[in-house]
Amino acid sequence: MPPLIDPVGSCSVTLNNLDIHATRQIGKHLGNTLAAGSVLLLEGELGSGKTTLVQAIGSGLKISEPIDSPTFTLVNEYFGGRLPLYHMDLYRLQPQAVAQLYPDIYWDGVEVEPGIVAIEWAERLPYRPSNYLLIQLCSNDNQHQISLIPVGNFKMPAIDKQF
Repeated sequence: MPPLIDPVGSCSVTLNNLDIHATRQIGKHLGNTLAAGSVLLLEGELGSGKTTLVQAIGSGLKISEPIDSPTFTLVNEYFGGRLPLYHMDLYRLQPQAVAQLYPDIYWDGVEVEPGIVAIEWAERLPYRPSNYLLIQLCSNDNQHQISLIPVGNFKMPAIDKQF
């Protein structure tokens, strides 16, 4: 196995020329290593791999049920894995409607069990937590690019640049 890159402080990591298998491996690695209370804000065009990445995170968390896009349900909650997974999709919502979902109850972990919060179309959030991992996805011709950008005091797991 190639060496892992352990970013220091607010260093970001960008992985280029990824195929779907590598994208899934990154998601599975995140699911295996992220701590309870981790917030992942996913940004990218339609078809860039946001839902695929969240599905792989669920696999890494050992969640056995299928992870579906919550485009119409807005929030899907998954239990039974290493940690709960709270998956939101804000595609159809305007910021005022997003605020009415109270996404902070998920990342504050006060009203729900702390877990991993993954929010697709995060650019529609009217406010953000103080610590999170911004995941920017870009895709064209079956090749993907993923940028992982820790914000605040987010502790990013070591990432293998050889994915």
